[in-house]
Parts: sequence; structure tokens; C-alpha cells
Amino acid sequence: MVTVRAPATSANLGSGFDVFGLALARPADVVRVERAETTSIEITGVGSRYIPTDPADNTAGAVADALDAPARIEIDKGVRPSSGLGSSAASAAATAVAIDRLYDLGHDAETLVRAAAEGEAVVSGEAHADNVAPAILGGFTIVTAGGITAIDASLSLVACLPETVVSTRDARGVVPANASMDDLVETVGAAATLTAGMARDDPELVGRGMHDSVVTPERAALIDGYERVGEAAREAGATGVTISGAGPAMLAVCRPGDRRSVAAAMIDAFDAVGVESRAYQTEVGQGVEIL
Repeated sequence: MVTVRAPATSANLGSGFDVFGLALARPADVVRVERAETTSIEITGVGSRYIPTDPADNTAGAVADALDAPARIEIDKGVRPSSGLGSSAASAAATAVAIDRLYDLGHDAETLVRAAAEGEAVVSGEAHADNVAPAILGGFTIVTAGGITAIDASLSLVACLPETVVSTRDARGVVPANASMDDLVETVGAAATLTAGMARDDPELVGRGMHDSVVTPERAALIDGYERVGEAAREAGATGVTISGAGPAMLAVCRPGDRRSVAAAMIDAFDAVGVESRAYQTEVGQGVEIL
């Protein structure tokens, strides 16, 4: 049996739609995999009753199929489904790394990212790698058709998760089909600023680079209290706030000394609009760990 821990992740980061991803130190899934004649899946933990155990409908099952390696897979969920924190990606990434070790396949990291992305297609309908890349590689990742770039980064973060649900399919449904040249130029500038900030471990630059006027405003309408929570986080010291992935979680970048106050402000702001939430005081994390 191989046991691995796979981190929650945050994709898009505002200006990097379907390109940027970030591993979080917490929360995380723990996955155990052992050889079997056919693939089977057992799930425990947060939100487990909402996750299909049929391998054909589960991200981990799709990964086992993509790697042609049947296995008995036990998933202990620490990342809530439909949270915007890469729940399905954590399970897919963990399974890819665990099966590679279990069967001694010897795949490189990018091959495992692509296999894990096939698992993501079960949830979103498309094989996106913006969450599974940081889940496997850790740190900050940039995913393009030409390959994957990973950057080690050190930043303090708060991920605030309201007790509401936004499905990935619904969130993709509100993405605009077109954007103006002004908006595109602004987004490219923000994305470049964010990337420079990650390379320098600079929360000010990263926060400034989270600005996005194309996708984020449309998705924000799906999250009750989005504007209020963002404003409260910034007043408490956050350098930038955006939607984590498809939502409803919100991600704030801050200095280490402001993390607690930012977390409290975000919870209070959600509470003011009648929404319960929990906040993870976290940081940029590493990828899948074999335990």
C-alpha cells in the first residue's frame, strides 16, 4: 500500500484564468492505494457522501484508468467538494503519484500532471491542469499548451470558505465569450505583475496582480457577500483578494503578521450577510507527499 497527502490548491488567482495555480499548505486529502484486479473506491471525510464511488464517475478512478493501473483506492477527504480549493484535483493528483509509486511506472511529474488532468475532466468536462499541476509540483505553477512552469514561492495566505456551493460547471457557464482589447491588456499586465511577485515572494506585487476585470466580476455574482468580504480583508491588511478557482472560497494574500486579522475579518463579513464560513490560515505549500 502507498499512502500520500495531496494539498488543496487555488487556481486562476484572478488574472491567470485556466493558467495559474497555487498549492496551499492546508487543507489536504490523504489517499491510500493498493494493487487490485479491478479499481474500487472508498471515500471518507468532509463531503464524502456527495462524491461518487463508481470509478467511471470519480476523478481518482479516471486517473487509474488513464495510467492503466487498477487499484483499490481509499480517499480521506480534507478538502471539501465544490469549494474552489481543488478538491477533485487533490484526489486525482494523489492517485496519480500513488499509482506511479505502487506500480513503479517511473513517469515524470509532467506526465503525472496530464494523467491527473484526465481525472479533472470527470468533474468539469475538460482536462484542465491548473489545479493538478500545483497539487503535484507544489508552489506556484503556470500551465500552457507548451508545458508547465513551477516557481517556488513563500507567501502567507487566507482561504475563506463559505457554507455555500458553486459548481465548476456553473462557474464556467458565466465566463464571457469575448473581452475588449483594453481588458486583455490590463489582464496581461496583472498576470505579469503577479508572476514577478511570486518570483520575489512579494505580497504587494502578488496582491496587485490578482486584479481581473474579465472573469472574476461574473463569477463574483455567484458568491453572496463577495464585495463585502473582499473589502473587509483588505481593510484588515490583505494585499489582494480574489475568488479561489471556481469559488465559493475566497483567497487573500497578506503579510504573516496580518493573517489572523484577515481571517477574522473575512469570517465576520460573511456572517454579516448571513453566511457561515471557515477560514484556513495557510501559506504556499508543497506538492503531493508520499507518507
